[in-house]
Amino acid sequence: MTLILAIETSCDETACAVVRDGREILSSIVSSQINVHTLYGGVVPEVASRIHVENISAVIHEAVRRSGVTMDDIDAVAYTQGPGLIGSLHVGVQAAKTLAWEFHKPLVPINHMTGHIYANRFVDTLEFPLLALVISGGHSQLVWMKNDWDFKVIGTTWDDAIGEAYDKVSRVLGTGYPGGPVIDKMAKLGHPHYTLPTPRVQGKYDFSFSGLKTAVSQLIQREEKKGNPIVKEDVAYAFQEAALGSMVEKTLNAVADLHPKTVVLAGGVAANSRLRELMKEKMTKFPEVKLIIPGIKYCTDNAAMIGAAGYVAYQHHLFGDFTASADPSLEMPGEGE
Repeated sequence: MTLILAIETSCDETACAVVRDGREILSSIVSSQINVHTLYGGVVPEVASRIHVENISAVIHEAVRRSGVTMDDIDAVAYTQGPGLIGSLHVGVQAAKTLAWEFHKPLVPINHMTGHIYANRFVDTLEFPLLALVISGGHSQLVWMKNDWDFKVIGTTWDDAIGEAYDKVSRVLGTGYPGGPVIDKMAKLGHPHYTLPTPRVQGKYDFSFSGLKTAVSQLIQREEKKGNPIVKEDVAYAFQEAALGSMVEKTLNAVADLHPKTVVLAGGVAANSRLRELMKEKMTKFPEVKLIIPGIKYCTDNAAMIGAAGYVAYQHHLFGDFTASADPSLEMPGEGE
């Protein structure tokens, strides 16, 4: 039995969890700042880091208390090293180092995006080779894993990440932040009224969403010039179908070419209800491939996913030391090699 205490502070959630053997969550505490940042229409880095400082000790204490174990029982302290906001990351890194120093535990630095992938271990067994669609406010990637803890980014966005595109479209529509849940909810009430171009990019597995956001702005301008009322639900529907349709198509291309045993969704945008529907529907073409979709609460940032990834890294003896610092541009392990 291996117990990992994990800390996650990459953006605007202060989180700590205790995970047993990378699969069983003994506790998971998340303190969200969303209500604060909604007032500003987006995450304010300085505010986020300040709130992390205020919350981190209480969050860790509560996670340990609810887990039913003590720090003496913990085998290692895993933490998000990056990518993310430097000030936010720094708070979690320092907290992890403090715990490791005080209780003589090894440190396990984790890439935030690997945590999102391994969150799927809470749903089902990961069988390799595996293809992960990793989608969030900062990332849109197709990651190929031939084996456990073996990452190769085979597709990425040329401009905006999908979550960023949702936020921008919501801003254009004047429907608030964060854009993902708002657009998803509005799209359910929309109809196929407007036409938007399907995003195209040269790379077979690559994505592009900036042009689609521009097309939404131009659509609204044209309709206003004609004196037509803007049906926001229909705009949301058109945007979501174009964006997700393109992304799912690229994913299916990779499945057809690479023949994975497992396909997983990962990241905050994996909570999108229409994406989940589309993947379930389209993956029926590949009945031999297992599709794993994480629970909604494990799509958004949390420390349990860092514990799941931390367990695998621990098994591979991938330890850090006290000289390691936060890295806001940290690449996926193996990326760029």
